[in-house]
Amino acid sequence: MRNDTRTAAAWVVAGLCAVAVSGCSSSSGGGSSPSKSAAASAAPASPAAASTTATATAGTGKTVDTRSGSLGKVLVNDKGRTLYLFKADKPKKSTCTGACAEAWPPLTAKGKPTAGNGVKSNLLGTITRSDGSKQVTYKDQPLYLYKGDQAAGDMNGQGLSQFGAKWYVLDPTGKEVTRMATSSPTMTGSPSKSATGNGY
Repeated sequence: MRNDTRTAAAWVVAGLCAVAVSGCSSSSGGGSSPSKSAAASAAPASPAAASTTATATAGTGKTVDTRSGSLGKVLVNDKGRTLYLFKADKPKKSTCTGACAEAWPPLTAKGKPTAGNGVKSNLLGTITRSDGSKQVTYKDQPLYLYKGDQAAGDMNGQGLSQFGAKWYVLDPTGKEVTRMATSSPTMTGSPSKSATGNGY
């Protein structure tokens, strides 16, 4: 009888242990670890990639360069277009506006103009036009392009008398050149990559 009691007790204990183990296993299996998607959603989102392309500006102004030809070295803009002075202008004062400025676009800059090959940087400057734009000057003389020039090196405006006065190219010292050209000049330096010019 005593042996039967012990056997029954053993079976009860075994049953209880089996239930406990089953419960622990069930509990352990039911509590799943956080899914990868949950972990990903919990992680802070990576910021969008910033654009590496910066907007280029012409804050340094237009470059004034030189070209060599039958008139010697003359001033040109960064694209090799010939620059002129207007004899009706006064030092640091432009008198070319309206239709004149359409035919003879002022060389303008958004900042301090830069000197190219053979150009004296201490002679460069700017004046403020009536429309608020900054016109480049050389030795206090306002500089212009000419719409009649079709390509770099053209000097079709040399010696013309328009809008009440003559137009002349300048040498690197800032002196007007009054003789007429016989051929287009050759640029002595490479066009500036950072400057944009006026498009003429």
